[in-house]
Amino acid sequence: MDNKHYPYTILFIEDEKMLRENYVQHLKHYFKSVYEAEDGEIAYKIYKEKKPDILIIDINIPKLNGLDLLKRIRKNDHATKAIVLTAHSDVDFLLQATSLKLTKYLVKPITRRELQDALNLVLEELSKFDTIGKELLQLKENYSFNFKEEELYHLKENILLTKKEKMFFLLLSKNSKKVFTYSEIISYLWEDSYSDSDKIDPLKTIIKNLRKKLPKNTIKNIFGTGYKLKID
Repeated sequence: MDNKHYPYTILFIEDEKMLRENYVQHLKHYFKSVYEAEDGEIAYKIYKEKKPDILIIDINIPKLNGLDLLKRIRKNDHATKAIVLTAHSDVDFLLQATSLKLTKYLVKPITRRELQDALNLVLEELSKFDTIGKELLQLKENYSFNFKEEELYHLKENILLTKKEKMFFLLLSKNSKKVFTYSEIISYLWEDSYSDSDKIDPLKTIIKNLRKKLPKNTIKNIFGTGYKLKID
């Protein structure tokens, strides 16, 4: 991480006030906005309101611990990047943490250099995608998607999406130039899937139903590869 100012937002979650304030001030030199929280419940409220691009989460925080907080977030959001700070290094913890799509976990105490290296990995991941970065995505035929509300609209009418339809659309829309393979999509929608083959038909059903709710040709099939979003 160099001296650039990056157009991403961070939520830093740590109950040790001095440590949190120190890192928040440091991160403000590099990122668009840096939010902070001292416990899991406050963190979740800020997450819902601000929709940060990056989460830095200490595991041992009050009210809602870091793992449970991330599990709650991951029910609907697998795109926000996450770095976990922990005093643990045992196998059980690592198995739980790695299932939550972390970019990196750091064993405390951490140095500023270690955090910067972890953030470099996050920035590398983000740079591979064409993130739209708007609150409202305008689609054809007066359709739009509000990222803050995570809702699809036609004119002023809310078009109801199922959980999996919403997850699939968010995946494509936040990375609009990328063609997602069947395997990548299945892994994203079904974390516990051990076989792609048993999810192909359910995936096709999700896409078929979602296409009926969107302008024609919004979801493009790349033969033999996967799907991408076509917004122009």
